Amino acid sequence: MSNYYQKVKGYLNELGYSINDENEKEGYFVIDKEEEGIKNMVIVVDDPILIMEQILFRVKNDNIEMYKSLLKKNHDILHGAFVLSEDGKTVLFRDTLQVENLDMNELAGSLNSLSLLLGEYSDEIIGFSS
Repeated sequence: MSNYYQKVKGYLNELGYSINDENEKEGYFVIDKEEEGIKNMVIVVDDPILIMEQILFRVKNDNIEMYKSLLKKNHDILHGAFVLSEDGKTVLFRDTLQVENLDMNELAGSLNSLSLLLGEYSDEIIGFSS
């Protein structure tokens, strides 16, 4: 795993992300690039996959229209998707990639997908979190 971990770390540095926390033994990074909406995103390198997750908001009350809207928006997202946490109380952005053939463009595409999503859908996300 160490080679993949170091490869991902190199890509994150080249792409200009701040690494706020990391643990090579556990295989994770916590990254920021606030100007693109990335804040405390967790990236886990767990051969054969890389998992990216960022908390978007806490669910204050179940609202079927909110869930419908999120599912419809999943259709438009290029990489990744809205998901619910296991306890159903948090909405996250999540993407998984194969780590064996991962290149910097693929990682950048997934990270940019979240930035684009936040840029075009931020009013709705803010409304859902209120």
